[in-house]
Amino acid sequence: MTRPRRDPAPLSPGAVRRAPLPVRAFRRTRRAVLARRRPLAAVFAALAVLVTLRAHSAPPPPTTAVLTAARDLPAGTVVSAGDLASREFAPATVPDKVVGSLDVAVGRTTTGPIRAGEPITDVRLLAAGLLDGYPGSVAAPVRIGDPGAARLLRVGDRITLLAADPQGEVEPVEAARDVPVVALPRTHGGTLSTTSGALVVVAVAPDTARTLAGLGVSSFISAVIVR
Repeated sequence: MTRPRRDPAPLSPGAVRRAPLPVRAFRRTRRAVLARRRPLAAVFAALAVLVTLRAHSAPPPPTTAVLTAARDLPAGTVVSAGDLASREFAPATVPDKVVGSLDVAVGRTTTGPIRAGEPITDVRLLAAGLLDGYPGSVAAPVRIGDPGAARLLRVGDRITLLAADPQGEVEPVEAARDVPVVALPRTHGGTLSTTSGALVVVAVAPDTARTLAGLGVSSFISAVIVR
C-alpha cells in the first residue's frame, strides 16, 4: 500500500530559507577577500619586489683568473708582458697546468702558435732551464721538414739551419749557423712529432729567432749537423 506524499511544511511568516553551509562559507570567504583586497595586493607586490631583489643580488658563479694570449702568438715568440692578458674562466673549464703568473711566462718562448684568448699552459712554453749556459739567447722552436733527419739529432748537437724554397726556384739560404740544440719535443708516445716535420729547439739570438719564425711559414727547413 502506497503512503500518501506529504507536502513540506509551509514557512512561517518572516522566515528566510538559508543557503547550504558550503555556499555560505564561500560567500563569507569572498566577502573577506574583497574587504581586504588592497592590503593583500600590497603584500603580493612586496613579495614580488623581494623575489626580484633576491634574484639580482644572488652571488655570481665562481670564476678563476687564467693567463691567456692577448693576441695571436706565432711559434718561437719570446713572450713579453704585453703578449698576455688575464681572463676569468669557470673552474671546470680551466685546462690542466696553466701558467700561474706573468713572472713565470715572460721571457720564455712559445713552442707553437697560440691563438688570442687561449690559456697559457706549461706545454705552450719552453722550459726556463733550457737556456742555462746560453746567456743572451732565446729558445727558438724550428720545424725540420725531414723527420728522419731530426731523429738523428741529440740535445747538445750544434747544427746549421738551411731554408729552401719548396718550389725549388730559389737557392737555399743559411738561416742560422752553428747553433746548439737545446730540446727535442716529443709526443705522448715518446717519439718526435712527425706532423709536417719534426720540432727542434735551438738557442739563438733574438733577431735570429724572428728570422726563423718568418722562414718557417714559407720555407722548407733542414738541419746540417756541425758537431
